[in-house]
Amino acid sequence: MVLYVLDKPERCENMNSRHELKYHINASDYAQLRARLQAVAKPDENAGDDGGYIVRSLYFDNYSDKAVVEKLSGLSRREKFRLRYYNDDTSFIRLERKSKANRLSYKENVAITEEQCLALLKGEYECLKTPDAPLLMELYTKIRYQNLRPRSIMEYHREAYNYLAGNVRVTFDSNIRTSNNVTSFLNPHMTTISAANTMILEIKYDGFLPDIIRDILQIGWRNQTEFSKYVIGRLV
Repeated sequence: MVLYVLDKPERCENMNSRHELKYHINASDYAQLRARLQAVAKPDENAGDDGGYIVRSLYFDNYSDKAVVEKLSGLSRREKFRLRYYNDDTSFIRLERKSKANRLSYKENVAITEEQCLALLKGEYECLKTPDAPLLMELYTKIRYQNLRPRSIMEYHREAYNYLAGNVRVTFDSNIRTSNNVTSFLNPHMTTISAANTMILEIKYDGFLPDIIRDILQIGWRNQTEFSKYVIGRLV
């Protein structure tokens, strides 16, 4: 068994880093930015008839709310685990480990089966003991020794665009909702409540942000936010 620890700098150095910027925007902003962006960037290939798709995530935390405290405290090095799937399609579920180090974002993921997910929701954590899947083993270890448990579900509508230069991904997230009924994670009819009456513009890129994208999105005019869907959901 290999136990990965976030505060080992070589772990992050060996992973691809991403810059991540977030901004609150209103309906007028969205309409203008979307029109400009569509002229230069490609819509996400998984977008539906409405131009987007539904994201549902289940976040893990311990009984001391470690992930919430780390975020609110502004720690430069932190991590969180989540399960995620899209458009009620439970045939493709991923476990993701998202970490922050020195203002850069890192993400690892691995696919899990619906059967593994159901077992996990029932507290049958042995389903994660998969030697050829280090990320599953890491979550299993931290469930045992850090008392991580499924804590909160977040769901929202996402509209995404990709721009090749700089590996840029721009997303508009809206209708952000939450539920603490974690055992209903795979239930398409799960009841949720509104968590935030806002739209979030997210910009992710590798080494540089092309000027054309910076100008279209008017980055210099906007106030950046540290918005966290998971934290907002926990505070509702």
